[in-house]
Amino acid sequence: MIQSVKRYSRRTNIFMIIAGVIFSSTISLISLECRSGKKPESASSLPEDSRPSDGKVTFREITRQAGINFLHSFGDGNLSNLIESVGGGAVFLDYDQDGYLDLYVSSGTFVEGVSEGQKPRGTPQNRLYRNLRDGTFEDVTDRAGVGDQGFGLGMTVGDYDNDGYPDIYVSNYGSNVLYHNNGDGNFSNVTDRAGVGGNECSAGALWLDYDNDGLLDLFVGNYVQFDPEYKYFYTPDGFPGPLSYSGQADILYHNRGDGTFEDVTESMGIFNPAGRAMGVSAADYDGDGYVDIYVANDHMVNYLYHNDDGQKFRDVGVMAGVAFNQIGEATTSMAVDFADYDGDGLIDIFVSDDSYSSLYQNQGSGLFKDMSYPAGIAVASGQHVGWAAAFFDYDNDSDLDIFMVNGEIQHLYGQEDQLFENIGNGKFKDVSVQRGSYFQKELVGRGACFGDYDNDGDIDVFIVNLNDRGVLLRNEGGNQNNWLLVKLVGQMSNRDGIGAQVKVSVGGKEQVAQKKSSGGYLSQNDPRLHFGLGENTIADRIEVKWPSGKVQVLENIQGGQILTITEPLDTK
Repeated sequence: MIQSVKRYSRRTNIFMIIAGVIFSSTISLISLECRSGKKPESASSLPEDSRPSDGKVTFREITRQAGINFLHSFGDGNLSNLIESVGGGAVFLDYDQDGYLDLYVSSGTFVEGVSEGQKPRGTPQNRLYRNLRDGTFEDVTDRAGVGDQGFGLGMTVGDYDNDGYPDIYVSNYGSNVLYHNNGDGNFSNVTDRAGVGGNECSAGALWLDYDNDGLLDLFVGNYVQFDPEYKYFYTPDGFPGPLSYSGQADILYHNRGDGTFEDVTESMGIFNPAGRAMGVSAADYDGDGYVDIYVANDHMVNYLYHNDDGQKFRDVGVMAGVAFNQIGEATTSMAVDFADYDGDGLIDIFVSDDSYSSLYQNQGSGLFKDMSYPAGIAVASGQHVGWAAAFFDYDNDSDLDIFMVNGEIQHLYGQEDQLFENIGNGKFKDVSVQRGSYFQKELVGRGACFGDYDNDGDIDVFIVNLNDRGVLLRNEGGNQNNWLLVKLVGQMSNRDGIGAQVKVSVGGKEQVAQKKSSGGYLSQNDPRLHFGLGENTIADRIEVKWPSGKVQVLENIQGGQILTITEPLDTK
C-alpha cells in the first residue's frame, strides 16, 4: 500500500510541475593499437534469437552466461538505515592492459551496531572479474588482492603514479582504501602510506588533475555523520532520512608525486562541512583549460566548484543555475554526468534525483538552463527514483542518449530502468520498452558502469542492484552503425589523459567529449572515449586538446577501430 501511495503522489506531482516549469523557464538563466570491430567468437555464436532481426537495438541480460555471479549485500536482510540504502558502485577498467575491459564491483557488509538483521554466512567483499576475451569473465578477486571487506559504496580508477597501470580507490562507510596496481595482476594496499584513508562516510570519488601538473589528484565526496543510535523518524519512511544527520566536508587530495597525497581542501577553498555528497563528476564546462567539479548532494543544494587556474575553487552553483532543479527545489540528487548532448560544443550536465531529474543545457558565459521538462525527461522520470545515469550513444547514430537506473530509496521496491533516446532538436524519447524485455523488470538499482566490454563497438551496461544480483546488459545491434573508440595516453599530461578534450568531425558534424574518471553514481565508465559515426566510415578530423595545452590533430581516420592516441612530447 505504501508503494502505491508513493507512486500515486509522484504521478500527481507531474501535473503540478508543468505550471512551474512554464514560469521558471523564463528566469532560469538568471538564477591503440587498432583492434578488430568483430565480436568475440563466443559472442557471435550466441543463439540466433539474441540478435535483433528487425534492425533495432536490444539490451539483453547475459550476466550468468558471462560468468558474473556478483551479489550485492548491505550486511543483513533488512533495509534498516540510510547507509544501507546508498548501495554500491561498479567500474569498467583494463587492470591488466590486455585491451579488454574488466569489472570491479563494491559491496556492503555486516557492521556491528549498524546492521540490525541476521549476519549472513561468509563475509561479503568487493569483486574483481577479469575479462577472458571470449565474452566471459573470471573472478580473480583473491588472486589480485582487492577483496576489500569494508562497507563499500563508491570507487574510482586512475593511474596516479603514471606507471601505465590503473589503480583503484574505494570509498567506504569507514576507512577508504587505495589499491596500487603492481602491473603483474596483483594490487597492494597503500592507503596508509598515501594518506588517503579518511574515516568518514564516503560516497562518490574521482581522479582529476586540477592544477595540470601531470599528476592525478583525488576528490572524495563525503555523505553524512551517521549515528546508528538516532531512531526518531516517520514510521512509514522505514528509517531516518539524510536531514536527520549532519553533513560532512568533502576532501581534495593533492598528489605530491612521491606516492603520497596532501589534504588541500581548505587551502583550495572547497571546505564545506554541510555537504551530503552522493555522485560527483569533473569536467571543464567553460573551456578555460581547468577541470571543474560538480557535487550532487542529498536533500540540499548542489555544488559547482569552478576551478580558478588551478589556484582556487569557487562554488558558483547558484549563480550558474545548477544548484536547484527547474522549479527551485533542492532534490535528492544522485548521479551527475557531463557531456555535450545537443552538439553545440558546450558541455552540459545531467543530474538524476527522486523527482524529475535535471538536464542542464550549457548556455555559455557560465550559465545553464534546466531543460528536463521541454526535453521530454521530467514527466517520464517523475514516476521513478533515479540513481545511476549516464550520457552515451547506444545506437551509434552520433548523438548522446541517456540511461537511468531506478529504485526506491527507503524500501526494497523495484522500479524499471529507463533509456531515453536523443531524437534531435534537444528532445528525448523514452524507448525503454522497445529495447528489450529487461526494461520490464522492477529492480532496486543503484550504481552502474557503461562500456564496450566485448570490443564490438557498442556500449554495454553493468548495474548494481541493492541487496540483489548485479546485471550485465549486452548491447545487441548498436554496432549496425559505425563507431570509434579512442584510448588516450598522456606523456606531458597525466598518463590517463583525464581532462583532455576530444573533438571528432564526421559527416559535417562535430562531437565533443572530455575524458573523465567519474561515471554518474558511485561508478566509472569505459576509460576509452566512444563516438558513434552513424553511416560514415571515416572520421574526417580528430582534435585532441591535452591538459598540458598541447593540441594534436589527426585526419581521415578509419572507423570501426580502437584508436590509441599518444600525446607528443615535443612542445611545438
